Amino acid sequence: MLRILKYLEPKEWRQMFFSLIFIVAQVWLDLLLPDYMEAITKLVQSPGEDMSAIWLNGGLMLLCALGSLVAAIIVGFFAARVAASFSQRLRTMLFSKVESFSMEEINRFSTASLITRSTNDVTQIQMFITIALQLIVKAPIMAVWAITKIAGKGFEWTLATGIGVLIILITVSLLMVFVIPKFRRMQTLTDNITRVTRENLTGLRVVRAYNAEDYQEEKFEAANGDLTKTQLFTSRAMVIMQPVMTIMMSALSLSIYWIGAYLIGAAANGARLDIFSNMVVFSQYAVQVIMSFMMLTMMFIMLPRAGVSAKRINEVLNTESAIKDGALTAGKPGVTGEVVFSHVGFRYPDAAEAVLEDISFTAKKGETVAFIGSTGSGKSTLINLIPRFFDATEGAILVDGVNVKDYKLESLLNKIGYVPQRAVLFKGTVESNVAYGENGGAIFDEEEVKRAVKIAQGADFVEQMESQYKAEISQSGSNLSGGQKQRLAIARAVCRKPEIYIFDDSFSALDYKTDRLLRSVLKKETAGVTSLIVAQRIGTIMDADQIIVLDEGKISGKGTHKELLQSCAVYREIAMSQLSEEELAS
Repeated sequence: MLRILKYLEPKEWRQMFFSLIFIVAQVWLDLLLPDYMEAITKLVQSPGEDMSAIWLNGGLMLLCALGSLVAAIIVGFFAARVAASFSQRLRTMLFSKVESFSMEEINRFSTASLITRSTNDVTQIQMFITIALQLIVKAPIMAVWAITKIAGKGFEWTLATGIGVLIILITVSLLMVFVIPKFRRMQTLTDNITRVTRENLTGLRVVRAYNAEDYQEEKFEAANGDLTKTQLFTSRAMVIMQPVMTIMMSALSLSIYWIGAYLIGAAANGARLDIFSNMVVFSQYAVQVIMSFMMLTMMFIMLPRAGVSAKRINEVLNTESAIKDGALTAGKPGVTGEVVFSHVGFRYPDAAEAVLEDISFTAKKGETVAFIGSTGSGKSTLINLIPRFFDATEGAILVDGVNVKDYKLESLLNKIGYVPQRAVLFKGTVESNVAYGENGGAIFDEEEVKRAVKIAQGADFVEQMESQYKAEISQSGSNLSGGQKQRLAIARAVCRKPEIYIFDDSFSALDYKTDRLLRSVLKKETAGVTSLIVAQRIGTIMDADQIIVLDEGKISGKGTHKELLQSCAVYREIAMSQLSEEELAS
């Protein structure tokens, strides 16, 4: 827990220091109350005392109570302010850190867990800081101060108070032994319920299509039941603390008065008033001591879960991305749009077998290089190595004559127009989605957006939408069809005018006519730009300058469409499964 406090800023430490001042003032005022009560007790018991002295002490008691209230409000204000700003910074840091992760780190934590850490775990820290600043600092100060006040006022009373505190400490310690492991499990189970919920919502169409609502409900109920059982266990365990505290407070008060009655009965007449007033004061200070331990108990209730949350947040913040930024911002002079794979191999972390082995080819400026192969042959993995979503484990990948690992990641990505296998759109407008990204500082106007959408064959449906290029796009583009989303994703890549296009099976949702027309316009409008295309359809890549056939992570053929029909059995088999003999002959 302490490690996460290093992210507090100096202004927050100053606010915490001011809180400490007001906490001390509050404790001091609270501990003055028994002194005034002692004075009032003696005045009441002394014959002939003026009533004005009693009223004066009563008024001072009221002022102390009001002063304590004002101090508590100020402490609460600072506590809420520090907790809110700190949690805001933690969320920002987590978001920025996750943004820098490669797919390796994303997969290691899982998306559901990262969402929980950025929301639920940060909330636990915020709640803890808010209450801790008000209680965890106040409780020890009050306990120590109250003990010094009652020291020497009676050995028997002190012994009774000590026994009460000891019982409380033993109870808290035993509870923590059983509860802390459950708090750790609770956060993991929260991750699990987030995962199940997210999975159900994103796959809702498939769930309904297969009448799998009951199955999904059973999965959710299992995850929900596990979390509920764990929460009930921790809640029931912690509920024990309140009655233990109440019993100890009542038992201590009863003990003090029982011992006081015995001492008063055994004392001489002259000493009875002092013993009685000491008993009244001691009972109030003893309650303050027990109250202090009650505050600490509340911290013991929150600390384990907050500690687990802090550990989980630190795990993310302390994780270094496997993708290290290089220093170069440009390629070799005179080399543009060239991609070279030199004996490249790739293996996923902890995987037994390599996904790619000894991949070598060159894509020159203006060329179209296509990749085809059976499912699982490594096509998407291969092109994902260029923008460094993963790093090659063997060999080298050169872009414009420079190893991709030597580039600043921002500079490398500004050279690339990437269209993923599954089109991704963001909540906003058509224009904001097409002109998306930092793009090397370039700002695209509406005419450039229109041009990109026209090239991507999207102008027909965009201009029919209400507000046209200002039309709203729902989250994940849920108000568009699959083909419309793919065309806008292609328009996004076209708009940034990159040196290299990467199309990861990006034409699969398009009909053959739109596919052919789009590629024809792309070739004309983006002449001189290198294109790397992953495709399943032979018709999409027949005109490529070079086709690379992958089979189980290795190159089994390389050449043009006609050359591969003659030389590569794997390509010929794929072609024959998609084209008729007449089409192959032509």
